Amino acid sequence: MTLRTRTLRFGLYADEQGLAWVRGLVKEAVAPRSARIVEVTVARTVHGSELTTADAYDHLAEQWAWEHPGHDSGAREPVELRVRVVCSLRTWRAIRKAVIEALCPEGSAPHACRVPWMGG
Repeated sequence: MTLRTRTLRFGLYADEQGLAWVRGLVKEAVAPRSARIVEVTVARTVHGSELTTADAYDHLAEQWAWEHPGHDSGAREPVELRVRVVCSLRTWRAIRKAVIEALCPEGSAPHACRVPWMGG
């Protein structure tokens, strides 16, 4: 098993409360596994690019507006949450899967995600 620093990236349309919630989901996914968070960054440019998160994830703002008609988006903005984790590839995949499932649990009824997201 090779432990390396690996990065989880999520495009989010969130305010500070939403970011705190997603950070909590990541911590919960990491805690029971052989992994360690070494860095958490909220970026406004896409990793490896000069593209802004506002341009890259503008569809998330549109998704939120469509799912919450007539509601003010408040302080929400498109950002990229980057979490660097020391773990094996298998553990990284398990953490990523757990976070995605917690971000917007699938059910049989139509629903809106609390924080619109896109995995990276």
